[in-house]
Amino acid sequence: MNFTMNPEAENQPPFAALIGMRLTHVSPDKVIAELPVREELNNRFGALHGGAVMALADNLGGTATIANLPKGGRTATIESKTNFFAGVPVGDVARAECTPLHRGRTTMVWQTRITRGDGKLCALVIQTQIVIPPEQS
Repeated sequence: MNFTMNPEAENQPPFAALIGMRLTHVSPDKVIAELPVREELNNRFGALHGGAVMALADNLGGTATIANLPKGGRTATIESKTNFFAGVPVGDVARAECTPLHRGRTTMVWQTRITRGDGKLCALVIQTQIVIPPEQS
């Protein structure tokens, strides 16, 4: 199946800037971002907070879905599951790569792998996005 990218996907919500996320690649087949792990994002043990990991993945899944929507289409996360494997220490950079597992008419399912600077897998997130078609006038 051939997907044409919706240019709105590169426009990020203010939350992405708040946490310090930077997109490095956006296409209908893959979204990649980096998140420098700074003190404000750490947990009590000096690593990236689990909520920040999940927020990074959620933002990428939404971005990936928008990249595949027709102009005027919208999306929202309806399910998300995260497995944590290793921490990302303060001072490191979390790298997230989001790829499709399913791109359907009513839902899309995305897998986001989050790794740290040494390449070790830190988390795997699978989320389902609802596809909300453009309103007909």
